[in-house]
Amino acid sequence: MFDSPHSVSAAHVVVALPGTGSDADFAHRAFEPACRARRLDVVAVQPDPQGVVASYQAALDAAAAAGPIVVAGISLGAAVAIEWAAEHPESTIGVIAALPGWTGPDTTACPAALSASVTATRLRADGLDAVIEQMRASSPRWLAEALTRSWRSQWPNLPAALEEAAHYKWPGTERLGTLEVPVAVVTAVDDPVHPFAIAEEWAALIPRSAIRRITLAELGADPAILGHTGFAALG
Repeated sequence: MFDSPHSVSAAHVVVALPGTGSDADFAHRAFEPACRARRLDVVAVQPDPQGVVASYQAALDAAAAAGPIVVAGISLGAAVAIEWAAEHPESTIGVIAALPGWTGPDTTACPAALSASVTATRLRADGLDAVIEQMRASSPRWLAEALTRSWRSQWPNLPAALEEAAHYKWPGTERLGTLEVPVAVVTAVDDPVHPFAIAEEWAALIPRSAIRRITLAELGADPAILGHTGFAALG
């Protein structure tokens, strides 16, 4: 919990940004229960697969025009949240950065970027139904159901959305080290796509940060753990 002149209750709204290939439904389930408990409205952003990051930035700009906001992002959404908050500290009460995937612009070894790139290639070669079948065979049921829904909603532009994510440059050490706003970093300690070490690095670099740990089993049982854990850290 942070010593801050502005508590999360001062936020006009909470803007929730999904991760790569995900959708507003999952972001809503992740953050709405914690927002409801705090009497905060939440806007879960549906990504535009023809311009994912631009659609997130537009939603943040629109929400902030009416007052200060909390930004809650998952994976790619967490990266966009950090970048936007760094550029708009006066409009940001705090950030929940859930499941950060990488640090810095060199993403050649980033598991999330590699996964997005491979999936985009498979989609172009084999089509949506075949890739969904492959994904479902190797994923936990909760994740398979969530991705089946979101991938179908973004088809046929899903490969482009995944390629955009694969080439996205994650916040670097300087950006993280000079961030002015409070940040709750929520990490799943057993998630190979969003390494625990990256979350630790973010928390060490961000001046006003708190790190909270969950497991993938807990996330699968109830996505709302992201919001409850993150808001508990923000205060």
